[in-house]
Amino acid sequence: MEHLSNKEETTERSLLKIIWKSIPFLSVVLVCLLIIIPLYFLIESKKEALAKRQSSEKTIEKSLTNVVTMELIPSMVMEKLSLPGVVKPWVSLEIVTEITGKVIDKKVTEGRRVNKGDILAVIDKSDYQNAYNASLASYDIALSTQKRLKALVKKKFVTQSQLDDTIARVKTTKADLANTKLNLDRCTIRSPMKGIVDRVHIENGKYLSPGDPVAQIIQIDRLKIEVGIPESDVYAVRKLKTFDMTVDAVGSKTYTGEYHYLYKTSNSMARLYNLEIKVDNTDGQILPDMFARVNIIKREEPNGLAVPMYSLVTLNKKVGVYVEKESIVHFRPITTGFLDGWKTHVPDGLFPGEKVVVVGHRIIEDGEKVNVTKTIRDMEEISQ
Repeated sequence: MEHLSNKEETTERSLLKIIWKSIPFLSVVLVCLLIIIPLYFLIESKKEALAKRQSSEKTIEKSLTNVVTMELIPSMVMEKLSLPGVVKPWVSLEIVTEITGKVIDKKVTEGRRVNKGDILAVIDKSDYQNAYNASLASYDIALSTQKRLKALVKKKFVTQSQLDDTIARVKTTKADLANTKLNLDRCTIRSPMKGIVDRVHIENGKYLSPGDPVAQIIQIDRLKIEVGIPESDVYAVRKLKTFDMTVDAVGSKTYTGEYHYLYKTSNSMARLYNLEIKVDNTDGQILPDMFARVNIIKREEPNGLAVPMYSLVTLNKKVGVYVEKESIVHFRPITTGFLDGWKTHVPDGLFPGEKVVVVGHRIIEDGEKVNVTKTIRDMEEISQ
């Protein structure tokens, strides 16, 4: 029994020694746990806070309205009219016969260029030649008689009244000679001007009466473009000197014309005043009756500011635009001027370099923060 008691005492001492030796290690472990556990919870807390913050920022960012802005750059702004016009020859002349007779020599064909005095046709002149010869003979006889009677009057062989009758006959036969000569000359039909024969209405053997058409001659080295001007634009057009126009039939080529004449009366139905514009056509490419598109510049501003007309908004009964600066938009009332296509001239209210919202402006409010997805300088850049 005593032996067992000593053995248990020895075991107890050994266990105490082990425990005593383990105290430093256990102390270190305990200290580490006391440091690590709070640190772990602190880190997790910060991570959770950071996650919440990032989530909140993403939510805020997603809620911003996306807009497109346009930087205002001074450029040419013009108020223009684009009106349809019709090409007319500078001169169009219908040549008619002045006597009765049969065509014996047709000299021209369509498309031929003629000068003033060129022969177009010849009418049978036999009857007119005979009439002229008879008139010439009568005139010669009357003239000879007058000369003889003048000598006899001085000798008082004839009376003064006989001489007066002869003088009157000379005048009558002279006038008749002039008429027959005129009709004889009219047998040869000549061009009264330089131009192009556009129509020929006769053939050899055709019998003509006074007033019957022979040919149509036109001048197209220069042309007239006729365009109807609305009453409201007459005042502006009067001050213009030149006009640009395109003719689709010649490859949409652009021409520049000069102011020629503005009719003083209007078309009673359409209330349009015809404007004639002179255009050079020495190459002959433009033909009469072609359609032209005339561009009339009523006003222009070389360094003007303009915004798309659909970017305008109305707020508190005022017309304006939203101006963006540092992602904040503010409503700006403006003064609008004339239209240049899709653009509206802004004479007052905006300044060069400012940025106007052109897309998304219908769903934003004054003072709102926005997300600018794109800044352009021209509306064509939107689709790029």
